[in-house]
Amino acid sequence: MSILDDLKLQIKSGDVVTKLIFWNIAFFAIPYIVFGILQLFHINIDFLRYVSLSSDPPDLLWKPWSLISYSFFHSGIFHILFNLIMLNFVGRLFLIFFTQKQLLSLYFVGSIFAGIIYLISYRFIPALEGITVSVVGASASVMAILFATVAYAPLMNIRLMFFGNVKLWHISLILIIVDLVQLPMENTGGHLAHLGGAFFGYIYVQQLKQGRDICSLFSWILDGLVNVFGKNKSVPFKKVHRNYNQPPAKAISKIVTKDKKQQQIDEILDKISQSGYESLSKEEKEFLFKSGN
Repeated sequence: MSILDDLKLQIKSGDVVTKLIFWNIAFFAIPYIVFGILQLFHINIDFLRYVSLSSDPPDLLWKPWSLISYSFFHSGIFHILFNLIMLNFVGRLFLIFFTQKQLLSLYFVGSIFAGIIYLISYRFIPALEGITVSVVGASASVMAILFATVAYAPLMNIRLMFFGNVKLWHISLILIIVDLVQLPMENTGGHLAHLGGAFFGYIYVQQLKQGRDICSLFSWILDGLVNVFGKNKSVPFKKVHRNYNQPPAKAISKIVTKDKKQQQIDEILDKISQSGYESLSKEEKEFLFKSGN
């Protein structure tokens, strides 16, 4: 199996965190390659201008998509590297308690809310009035996912290299303090977006606890898109909870009625969910790849 086939299989069989990581990488790498080649022909285009969120609200009139697109583009290699490491970390924690569809909805709606907070801040905070800057990066969405998880399980133990075991709320507190301290310094807009994302993630889970999903409109749109474009996908959005107290006879009867090929696919997907894609053997990767074609 080639490296390209291997990547294709990871994208196809990976969960929503994996897909978001690949989307962010694609939106970062492809424009830099394309416009870098164009520069060789003395064609200079600042593509980030068209996808970044400007602090000047009238800019939304000619690029309304920027309220979402800014959360998928990055300004440099270290910028995207840090954000994707954090996205992988907090995304895995979030999926312990919530579904993939909820994570995807929170990523998008959290970025929109953070973007609005960013725009309002530059409109009504006297020290920021008249300043026009732009922001890009997945940080606001990452903060929304992190603080949603913190709101649900603040005392979760996290083992960090050099620090040992810490509580999840300790990590979130340090990140908030860093944003607050750096507000008067450079990248004020970015830190405001971080705080907006964190606030939305916390409120999102508090509302869920009361039976209200404030991302339900986006979830409804997402369901419609999945129904139209996502049929016959091997990895659904819904989280599957297994009943391990089920009588053995019934469990066996379900396996028997399954097609042998489908049973093998299910076993491989179970292995991915428990141990990750890298735990698969070369034969298992090739079988899953051929089954999807």
